[in-house]
Amino acid sequence: MSESRRIVIAGTGSGAGKTTVTIGLMAALKRKGHVVQGFKCGPDYIDPTYHTAVTGRASRNLDSFMLSHDTVKEIFVRGSRGADISIIEGVMGMYDGKEATSDKGSTAEISILTGSPVLLVVNCQSMARSAAAIVKGFQLLNPAARIVGVIANKVGSEGHHKIVKAAIEQECGIPVVGYLKRENELEIPERHLGLVPSVERGELTPLFDKLADLIGETVDLELIWELAKAEELQAEPKLFAPERVTGTQNRVTGTQSRVTLAIAKDPAFHFYYPENLELLEAYGAKLRYFSPLAGETVPAEVDGLYIGGGFPEEFASELSQNQAVKESFRAAIQSGLPTLAECGGFMFLTEAIVTTEGDCYPMVGLIPGKVTMQKKLAALGYREVRGKEGNFLLGPEEQAKGHEFHYSTYSTDAELPHAYETKGLRGTKSEGYVQGNLVAGYTHLHFGSNPELVKRWIERCVEVGARA
Repeated sequence: MSESRRIVIAGTGSGAGKTTVTIGLMAALKRKGHVVQGFKCGPDYIDPTYHTAVTGRASRNLDSFMLSHDTVKEIFVRGSRGADISIIEGVMGMYDGKEATSDKGSTAEISILTGSPVLLVVNCQSMARSAAAIVKGFQLLNPAARIVGVIANKVGSEGHHKIVKAAIEQECGIPVVGYLKRENELEIPERHLGLVPSVERGELTPLFDKLADLIGETVDLELIWELAKAEELQAEPKLFAPERVTGTQNRVTGTQSRVTLAIAKDPAFHFYYPENLELLEAYGAKLRYFSPLAGETVPAEVDGLYIGGGFPEEFASELSQNQAVKESFRAAIQSGLPTLAECGGFMFLTEAIVTTEGDCYPMVGLIPGKVTMQKKLAALGYREVRGKEGNFLLGPEEQAKGHEFHYSTYSTDAELPHAYETKGLRGTKSEGYVQGNLVAGYTHLHFGSNPELVKRWIERCVEVGARA
Protein backbone atom coordinates (compact mmCIF):
# COMPACT_ATOMS: atom_id res chain seq x y z
CA MET A 1 0.00 0.00 0.00
CA SER A 2 1.47 3.35 -1.03
CA GLU A 3 1.81 6.16 1.48
CA SER A 4 0.58 9.72 1.55
CA ARG A 5 0.90 12.50 4.12
CA ARG A 6 -1.97 14.00 6.05
CA ILE A 7 -2.47 15.31 9.57
CA VAL A 8 -5.33 16.65 11.66
CA ILE A 9 -4.71 19.71 13.85
CA ALA A 10 -7.03 19.15 16.82
CA GLY A 11 -7.46 21.20 19.95
CA THR A 12 -8.40 20.49 23.54
CA GLY A 13 -11.12 23.13 23.14
CA SER A 14 -12.06 26.28 21.26
CA GLY A 15 -9.31 28.84 21.68
CA ALA A 16 -6.56 26.24 22.13
CA GLY A 17 -4.75 27.64 19.08
CA LYS A 18 -5.76 25.35 16.20
CA THR A 19 -6.06 28.12 13.62
CA THR A 20 -2.74 29.70 14.59
CA VAL A 21 -0.94 26.36 14.35
CA THR A 22 -2.73 25.34 11.15
CA ILE A 23 -1.99 28.55 9.25
CA GLY A 24 1.58 28.69 10.56
CA LEU A 25 2.22 25.06 9.63
CA MET A 26 0.74 25.53 6.16
CA ALA A 27 2.82 28.66 5.57
CA ALA A 28 6.03 27.06 6.91
CA LEU A 29 5.66 23.91 4.79
CA LYS A 30 4.79 25.93 1.68
CA ARG A 31 7.91 28.05 2.30
CA LYS A 32 9.91 24.80 2.20
CA GLY A 33 8.53 24.11 -1.28
CA HIS A 34 5.77 21.64 -0.43
CA VAL A 35 2.33 21.65 -2.08
CA VAL A 36 -0.13 21.91 0.82
CA GLN A 37 -3.86 21.16 0.73
CA GLY A 38 -6.12 22.54 3.45
CA PHE A 39 -9.32 21.09 4.89
CA LYS A 40 -11.66 22.21 7.67
CA CYS A 41 -13.81 20.01 9.88
CA GLY A 42 -17.38 21.28 10.03
CA PRO A 43 -19.33 23.85 8.02
CA ASP A 44 -17.15 26.93 8.65
CA TYR A 45 -16.36 29.27 5.73
CA ILE A 46 -13.88 31.60 7.45
CA ASP A 47 -10.97 29.27 8.21
CA PRO A 48 -11.00 27.77 4.69
CA THR A 49 -10.62 31.32 3.36
CA TYR A 50 -7.37 31.59 5.32
CA HIS A 51 -6.21 28.16 4.16
CA THR A 52 -6.86 29.05 0.53
CA ALA A 53 -4.99 32.35 0.88
CA VAL A 54 -1.95 30.61 2.40
CA THR A 55 -1.75 27.49 0.24
CA GLY A 56 -3.03 28.78 -3.09
CA ARG A 57 -5.40 25.78 -3.28
CA ALA A 58 -9.13 25.81 -2.52
CA SER A 59 -9.65 24.55 1.02
CA ARG A 60 -12.54 22.12 1.50
CA ASN A 61 -14.95 21.26 4.30
CA LEU A 62 -15.11 17.75 5.74
CA ASP A 63 -18.44 17.50 7.52
CA SER A 64 -19.72 14.17 8.79
CA PHE A 65 -23.12 15.58 9.76
CA MET A 66 -24.06 17.17 6.45
CA LEU A 67 -22.41 14.49 4.33
CA SER A 68 -22.26 10.70 4.31
CA HIS A 69 -19.03 9.04 5.41
CA ASP A 70 -18.33 7.91 1.85
CA THR A 71 -18.79 11.47 0.58
CA VAL A 72 -16.43 12.86 3.22
CA LYS A 73 -13.75 10.41 2.08
CA GLU A 74 -14.40 11.17 -1.59
CA ILE A 75 -14.06 14.93 -1.00
CA PHE A 76 -10.83 14.36 0.91
CA VAL A 77 -9.26 12.10 -1.73
CA ARG A 78 -10.40 14.35 -4.57
CA GLY A 79 -9.16 17.51 -2.86
CA SER A 80 -5.79 16.01 -1.92
CA ARG A 81 -4.79 15.12 -5.48
CA GLY A 82 -1.51 16.73 -6.43
CA ALA A 83 -0.66 17.78 -2.86
CA ASP A 84 2.43 16.68 -0.92
CA ILE A 85 0.60 16.94 2.41
CA SER A 86 -2.98 17.56 3.52
CA ILE A 87 -3.61 19.51 6.72
CA ILE A 88 -7.06 19.19 8.30
CA GLU A 89 -8.00 21.88 10.82
CA GLY A 90 -10.35 20.62 13.52
CA VAL A 91 -13.39 22.29 15.01
CA MET A 92 -13.95 23.19 18.71
CA GLY A 93 -12.45 20.54 21.01
CA MET A 94 -11.33 17.28 19.40
CA TYR A 95 -14.38 15.31 20.56
CA ASP A 96 -17.00 18.06 20.31
CA GLY A 97 -19.64 17.42 17.66
CA LYS A 98 -23.35 16.90 17.19
CA GLU A 99 -24.04 15.35 20.58
CA ALA A 100 -22.50 14.81 24.01
CA THR A 101 -22.66 11.01 23.94
CA SER A 102 -20.83 10.23 20.68
CA ASP A 103 -18.11 11.47 18.33
CA LYS A 104 -20.60 12.25 15.53
CA GLY A 105 -19.64 15.38 13.64
CA SER A 106 -16.41 15.83 15.59
CA THR A 107 -12.78 16.29 14.64
CA ALA A 108 -12.13 12.84 16.10
CA GLU A 109 -14.67 11.27 13.73
CA ILE A 110 -13.07 12.99 10.72
CA SER A 111 -9.63 11.73 11.77
CA ILE A 112 -10.96 8.17 11.97
CA LEU A 113 -12.88 8.40 8.68
CA THR A 114 -9.85 9.67 6.79
CA GLY A 115 -7.32 7.49 8.66
CA SER A 116 -5.39 10.64 9.59
CA PRO A 117 -2.91 10.95 12.45
CA VAL A 118 -3.69 13.74 14.91
CA LEU A 119 -1.54 16.56 16.25
CA LEU A 120 -3.13 17.81 19.49
CA VAL A 121 -2.75 21.50 20.36
CA VAL A 122 -2.83 21.93 24.15
CA ASN A 123 -3.22 25.25 25.93
CA CYS A 124 -0.52 24.79 28.58
CA GLN A 125 -0.99 28.12 30.33
CA SER A 126 -0.85 27.78 34.13
CA MET A 127 -0.04 24.07 34.18
CA ALA A 128 2.92 21.70 34.10
CA ARG A 129 2.54 17.94 34.69
CA SER A 130 -1.24 18.33 34.46
CA ALA A 131 -0.82 18.76 30.71
CA ALA A 132 0.05 15.05 30.56
CA ALA A 133 -3.23 14.17 32.27
CA ILE A 134 -5.15 16.14 29.65
CA VAL A 135 -3.34 14.46 26.76
CA LYS A 136 -3.78 11.03 28.37
CA GLY A 137 -7.52 11.62 28.65
CA PHE A 138 -7.75 12.57 24.98
CA GLN A 139 -5.82 9.41 24.06
CA LEU A 140 -8.06 7.14 26.10
CA LEU A 141 -11.49 8.53 25.20
CA ASN A 142 -11.33 6.99 21.72
CA PRO A 143 -8.03 5.29 20.86
CA ALA A 144 -9.18 4.92 17.23
CA ALA A 145 -8.50 8.64 16.88
CA ARG A 146 -4.72 8.27 16.74
CA ILE A 147 -2.90 11.14 18.45
CA VAL A 148 0.72 11.04 17.27
CA GLY A 149 2.09 14.27 18.72
CA VAL A 150 1.44 17.41 20.75
CA ILE A 151 2.09 21.11 20.28
CA ALA A 152 2.34 22.96 23.57
CA ASN A 153 0.69 26.34 23.09
CA LYS A 154 0.82 29.44 25.31
CA VAL A 155 3.83 28.29 27.32
CA GLY A 156 5.49 30.92 29.48
CA SER A 157 9.08 30.13 28.56
CA GLU A 158 11.37 27.51 27.04
CA GLY A 159 11.82 26.10 30.54
CA HIS A 160 8.06 25.75 30.94
CA HIS A 161 7.97 23.91 27.61
CA LYS A 162 10.65 21.47 28.78
CA ILE A 163 8.64 20.56 31.88
CA VAL A 164 5.45 19.99 29.89
CA LYS A 165 7.37 18.02 27.25
CA ALA A 166 9.00 15.72 29.82
CA ALA A 167 5.66 14.98 31.50
CA ILE A 168 3.73 14.29 28.28
CA GLU A 169 6.42 12.19 26.64
CA GLN A 170 6.89 10.06 29.77
CA GLU A 171 3.19 9.50 30.54
CA CYS A 172 1.68 9.46 27.05
CA GLY A 173 4.42 7.95 24.90
CA ILE A 174 4.13 10.49 22.09
CA PRO A 175 6.42 13.40 21.20
CA VAL A 176 5.83 17.06 21.93
CA VAL A 177 6.85 18.34 18.52
CA GLY A 178 7.17 21.97 19.52
CA TYR A 179 5.68 24.94 21.29
CA LEU A 180 4.47 28.50 20.92
CA LYS A 181 5.10 31.10 23.61
CA ARG A 182 2.30 33.06 25.18
CA GLU A 183 4.24 36.29 24.60
CA ASN A 184 4.39 35.58 20.85
CA GLU A 185 0.66 35.02 20.53
CA LEU A 186 -0.74 36.61 17.39
CA GLU A 187 -4.39 37.49 17.02
CA ILE A 188 -6.07 35.72 14.11
CA PRO A 189 -9.09 37.79 13.05
CA GLU A 190 -11.37 34.73 13.11
CA ARG A 191 -14.58 36.64 12.48
CA HIS A 192 -13.00 39.52 10.63
CA LEU A 193 -15.82 40.80 8.43
CA GLY A 194 -13.40 42.44 6.01
CA LEU A 195 -11.60 39.14 5.58
CA VAL A 196 -11.90 38.60 1.84
CA PRO A 197 -10.94 42.13 0.75
CA SER A 198 -8.08 42.05 3.27
CA VAL A 199 -6.80 38.79 1.77
CA GLU A 200 -7.19 40.11 -1.77
CA ARG A 201 -5.25 43.28 -0.91
CA GLY A 202 -2.47 41.21 0.65
CA GLU A 203 -2.97 42.78 4.08
CA LEU A 204 -2.80 39.42 5.86
CA THR A 205 0.38 38.24 4.11
CA PRO A 206 2.64 39.69 6.86
CA LEU A 207 0.58 37.78 9.45
CA PHE A 208 0.99 34.53 7.51
CA ASP A 209 4.75 35.16 7.18
CA LYS A 210 5.08 35.86 10.91
CA LEU A 211 3.22 32.64 11.77
CA ALA A 212 5.53 30.70 9.45
CA ASP A 213 8.51 32.26 11.25
CA LEU A 214 7.18 31.34 14.70
CA ILE A 215 6.35 27.75 13.73
CA GLY A 216 9.71 27.38 11.99
CA GLU A 217 11.59 28.54 15.09
CA THR A 218 10.04 26.32 17.78
CA VAL A 219 8.29 23.42 15.99
CA ASP A 220 10.03 20.38 14.49
CA LEU A 221 8.71 20.45 10.91
CA GLU A 222 10.71 17.39 9.88
CA LEU A 223 9.20 15.35 12.70
CA ILE A 224 5.68 16.45 11.74
CA TRP A 225 6.48 15.49 8.14
CA GLU A 226 7.31 11.96 9.35
CA LEU A 227 4.34 11.73 11.73
CA ALA A 228 1.99 12.69 8.90
CA LYS A 229 2.72 9.50 6.96
CA ALA A 230 -0.37 7.35 6.48
CA GLU A 231 -1.63 4.66 4.14
CA GLU A 232 -3.11 6.14 1.02
CA LEU A 233 -6.87 6.56 1.44
CA GLN A 234 -9.13 4.96 -1.14
CA ALA A 235 -12.57 6.32 -2.00
CA GLU A 236 -14.99 5.35 -4.74
CA PRO A 237 -16.20 8.37 -6.73
CA LYS A 238 -19.95 8.45 -6.13
CA LEU A 239 -20.72 12.12 -5.68
CA PHE A 240 -18.57 12.88 -8.74
CA ALA A 241 -19.16 9.60 -10.57
CA PRO A 242 -17.69 9.66 -14.11
CA GLU A 243 -21.07 9.30 -15.80
CA ARG A 244 -22.23 12.59 -14.26
CA VAL A 245 -19.58 14.82 -15.76
CA THR A 246 -21.05 14.69 -19.28
CA GLY A 247 -24.11 16.68 -18.27
CA THR A 248 -27.51 15.75 -16.92
CA GLN A 249 -30.37 14.14 -18.80
CA ASN A 250 -33.36 16.45 -19.04
CA ARG A 251 -36.57 14.68 -18.07
CA VAL A 252 -38.65 16.87 -20.36
CA THR A 253 -36.65 16.85 -23.60
CA GLY A 254 -34.58 13.69 -23.07
CA THR A 255 -31.51 15.62 -24.24
CA GLN A 256 -28.29 16.52 -22.49
CA SER A 257 -28.46 19.87 -20.69
CA ARG A 258 -25.96 22.66 -21.12
CA VAL A 259 -27.00 25.68 -19.14
CA THR A 260 -25.18 28.74 -17.83
CA LEU A 261 -25.56 29.79 -14.20
CA ALA A 262 -24.58 33.26 -13.02
CA ILE A 263 -22.70 33.16 -9.70
CA ALA A 264 -22.45 36.35 -7.61
CA LYS A 265 -18.89 36.28 -6.27
CA ASP A 266 -17.02 39.15 -4.61
CA PRO A 267 -16.22 40.35 -1.05
CA ALA A 268 -19.95 40.77 -0.33
CA PHE A 269 -20.98 37.32 -1.65
CA HIS A 270 -18.34 34.62 -1.40
CA PHE A 271 -19.48 31.78 0.85
CA TYR A 272 -19.74 28.79 -1.46
CA TYR A 273 -18.71 25.21 -0.77
CA PRO A 274 -16.34 24.29 -3.64
CA GLU A 275 -18.28 21.05 -4.13
CA ASN A 276 -21.54 22.98 -4.66
CA LEU A 277 -20.02 24.80 -7.62
CA GLU A 278 -18.22 21.70 -8.88
CA LEU A 279 -21.42 19.63 -8.72
CA LEU A 280 -23.21 22.22 -10.84
CA GLU A 281 -20.42 21.86 -13.39
CA ALA A 282 -20.40 18.06 -13.12
CA TYR A 283 -24.12 18.01 -13.96
CA GLY A 284 -23.54 20.05 -17.07
CA ALA A 285 -23.72 23.70 -16.05
CA LYS A 286 -21.32 26.39 -17.16
CA LEU A 287 -20.61 28.91 -14.38
CA ARG A 288 -20.30 32.61 -15.06
CA TYR A 289 -19.04 34.73 -12.16
CA PHE A 290 -19.91 38.38 -11.70
CA SER A 291 -19.47 41.03 -8.99
CA PRO A 292 -22.54 43.01 -7.87
CA LEU A 293 -20.27 45.01 -5.56
CA ALA A 294 -18.17 46.13 -8.52
CA GLY A 295 -21.30 47.34 -10.31
CA GLU A 296 -21.75 44.28 -12.54
CA THR A 297 -25.38 43.49 -13.36
CA VAL A 298 -26.81 39.97 -13.66
CA PRO A 299 -25.32 38.74 -16.95
CA ALA A 300 -27.63 38.53 -19.92
CA GLU A 301 -28.30 35.16 -21.54
CA VAL A 302 -27.89 33.09 -18.36
CA ASP A 303 -30.27 30.29 -17.40
CA GLY A 304 -30.03 30.43 -13.60
CA LEU A 305 -28.69 32.51 -10.70
CA TYR A 306 -26.89 31.62 -7.45
CA ILE A 307 -26.38 34.30 -4.79
CA GLY A 308 -24.28 32.90 -1.95
CA GLY A 309 -23.65 34.09 1.56
CA GLY A 310 -21.10 36.65 2.65
CA PHE A 311 -21.15 40.05 4.26
CA PRO A 312 -23.57 42.31 2.35
CA GLU A 313 -24.04 44.32 5.55
CA GLU A 314 -20.40 45.41 5.40
CA PHE A 315 -21.01 46.84 1.94
CA ALA A 316 -24.62 47.90 2.43
CA SER A 317 -24.00 51.48 1.34
CA GLU A 318 -22.29 50.52 -1.93
CA LEU A 319 -24.85 47.81 -2.73
CA SER A 320 -27.72 50.16 -1.93
CA GLN A 321 -26.50 52.96 -4.17
CA ASN A 322 -26.15 50.91 -7.35
CA GLN A 323 -29.66 51.07 -8.76
CA ALA A 324 -28.75 49.37 -12.05
CA VAL A 325 -27.43 46.29 -10.24
CA LYS A 326 -30.49 46.02 -8.01
CA GLU A 327 -32.82 46.46 -10.98
CA SER A 328 -30.99 43.70 -12.88
CA PHE A 329 -31.66 41.28 -10.00
CA ARG A 330 -35.32 42.30 -9.85
CA ALA A 331 -35.79 41.92 -13.59
CA ALA A 332 -33.96 38.59 -13.84
CA ILE A 333 -35.76 36.95 -10.94
CA GLN A 334 -39.19 38.34 -11.85
CA SER A 335 -38.71 37.00 -15.38
CA GLY A 336 -38.57 33.49 -13.88
CA LEU A 337 -34.81 32.87 -13.73
CA PRO A 338 -34.36 29.81 -11.43
CA THR A 339 -32.57 31.34 -8.45
CA LEU A 340 -31.12 30.18 -5.14
CA ALA A 341 -30.20 32.88 -2.60
CA GLU A 342 -28.49 31.83 0.64
CA CYS A 343 -28.01 33.93 3.78
CA GLY A 344 -26.21 37.05 2.46
CA GLY A 345 -27.96 36.55 -0.87
CA PHE A 346 -31.31 36.29 0.91
CA MET A 347 -30.54 39.48 2.85
CA PHE A 348 -29.69 41.33 -0.38
CA LEU A 349 -33.06 40.44 -1.92
CA THR A 350 -35.10 41.87 1.00
CA GLU A 351 -36.36 45.46 1.18
CA ALA A 352 -33.54 46.76 3.38
CA ILE A 353 -30.57 46.02 5.61
CA VAL A 354 -30.38 47.92 8.90
CA THR A 355 -26.84 48.11 10.34
CA THR A 356 -25.89 47.87 14.01
CA GLU A 357 -25.56 51.68 13.94
CA GLY A 358 -29.22 51.94 12.90
CA ASP A 359 -28.61 53.05 9.32
CA CYS A 360 -31.17 51.66 6.86
CA TYR A 361 -30.05 50.81 3.32
CA PRO A 362 -32.62 49.84 0.65
CA MET A 363 -31.84 46.56 -1.10
CA VAL A 364 -33.39 44.73 -4.08
CA GLY A 365 -36.87 44.62 -2.52
CA LEU A 366 -38.12 41.33 -3.98
CA ILE A 367 -38.67 39.74 -0.57
CA PRO A 368 -41.06 41.62 1.77
CA GLY A 369 -39.47 42.75 5.02
CA LYS A 370 -36.08 43.88 6.26
CA VAL A 371 -32.97 42.48 7.88
CA THR A 372 -31.56 44.02 11.06
CA MET A 373 -27.97 43.42 12.11
CA GLN A 374 -27.10 42.75 15.75
CA LYS A 375 -23.83 42.37 17.60
CA LYS A 376 -24.50 38.86 18.89
CA LEU A 377 -25.14 35.69 16.95
CA ALA A 378 -28.77 35.26 15.94
CA ALA A 379 -28.47 31.68 14.70
CA LEU A 380 -25.79 29.02 14.65
CA GLY A 381 -26.05 25.32 13.96
CA TYR A 382 -26.77 22.43 11.64
CA ARG A 383 -30.10 22.13 9.86
CA GLU A 384 -31.99 19.18 8.42
CA VAL A 385 -33.95 20.77 5.61
CA ARG A 386 -37.16 19.84 3.82
CA GLY A 387 -38.66 21.88 1.01
CA LYS A 388 -42.07 23.53 1.29
CA GLU A 389 -44.79 23.79 -1.35
CA GLY A 390 -43.51 25.57 -4.47
CA ASN A 391 -39.80 24.93 -3.81
CA PHE A 392 -38.47 23.61 -7.13
CA LEU A 393 -35.18 22.47 -5.56
CA LEU A 394 -36.57 20.41 -2.69
CA GLY A 395 -40.05 18.96 -2.33
CA PRO A 396 -41.78 18.23 1.01
CA GLU A 397 -40.60 14.62 0.77
CA GLU A 398 -37.02 15.60 -0.05
CA GLN A 399 -34.32 16.29 2.55
CA ALA A 400 -30.98 18.05 2.38
CA LYS A 401 -28.61 19.23 5.08
CA GLY A 402 -27.00 22.56 5.76
CA HIS A 403 -26.28 25.10 8.46
CA GLU A 404 -27.13 28.59 9.64
CA PHE A 405 -24.68 31.22 10.85
CA HIS A 406 -25.77 34.85 10.97
CA TYR A 407 -25.80 37.97 13.10
CA SER A 408 -29.01 39.36 11.66
CA THR A 409 -32.73 38.89 12.18
CA TYR A 410 -35.39 39.08 9.50
CA SER A 411 -38.81 40.65 10.11
CA THR A 412 -41.93 41.29 8.03
CA ASP A 413 -45.63 41.90 8.59
CA ALA A 414 -46.50 39.90 5.49
CA GLU A 415 -47.65 36.27 5.46
CA LEU A 416 -44.82 34.65 3.53
CA PRO A 417 -44.67 31.46 1.48
CA HIS A 418 -41.70 29.80 3.20
CA ALA A 419 -38.99 27.93 1.29
CA TYR A 420 -37.99 25.35 3.88
CA GLU A 421 -38.86 23.52 7.02
CA THR A 422 -35.64 23.28 9.02
CA LYS A 423 -34.87 21.13 12.02
CA GLY A 424 -32.09 22.02 14.45
CA LEU A 425 -31.26 21.62 18.14
CA ARG A 426 -33.98 24.08 19.08
CA GLY A 427 -36.71 22.31 17.13
CA THR A 428 -38.41 22.71 13.78
CA LYS A 429 -39.30 26.00 12.08
CA SER A 430 -40.41 27.39 8.73
CA GLU A 431 -37.68 29.44 7.08
CA GLY A 432 -36.95 31.50 4.01
CA TYR A 433 -39.06 32.61 1.08
CA VAL A 434 -40.28 30.92 -2.11
CA GLN A 435 -41.97 32.66 -5.02
CA GLY A 436 -42.06 31.38 -8.59
CA ASN A 437 -38.52 30.21 -9.40
CA LEU A 438 -36.92 31.99 -6.43
CA VAL A 439 -35.80 29.94 -3.42
CA ALA A 440 -34.21 32.04 -0.68
CA GLY A 441 -33.37 31.69 3.00
CA TYR A 442 -30.76 31.92 5.72
CA THR A 443 -29.83 28.24 5.37
CA HIS A 444 -26.59 27.35 3.58
CA LEU A 445 -27.23 24.04 1.79
CA HIS A 446 -24.51 21.51 1.02
CA PHE A 447 -25.43 20.03 -2.34
CA GLY A 448 -23.42 16.92 -1.48
CA SER A 449 -26.15 16.03 1.02
CA ASN A 450 -28.66 15.65 -1.83
CA PRO A 451 -27.26 16.00 -5.38
CA GLU A 452 -30.77 15.58 -6.80
CA LEU A 453 -31.40 19.26 -6.07
CA VAL A 454 -28.58 20.11 -8.50
CA LYS A 455 -30.26 18.00 -11.16
CA ARG A 456 -33.63 19.65 -10.53
CA TRP A 457 -32.10 23.13 -10.68
CA ILE A 458 -30.50 22.50 -14.06
CA GLU A 459 -33.64 20.86 -15.40
CA ARG A 460 -35.73 23.84 -14.29
CA CYS A 461 -33.24 26.10 -16.08
CA VAL A 462 -33.73 24.05 -19.27
CA GLU A 463 -37.52 24.14 -18.94
CA VAL A 464 -37.63 27.90 -18.40
CA GLY A 465 -35.22 28.44 -21.28
CA ALA A 466 -37.37 26.28 -23.56
CA ARG A 467 -40.45 28.39 -22.71
CA ALA A 468 -38.67 31.70 -23.29
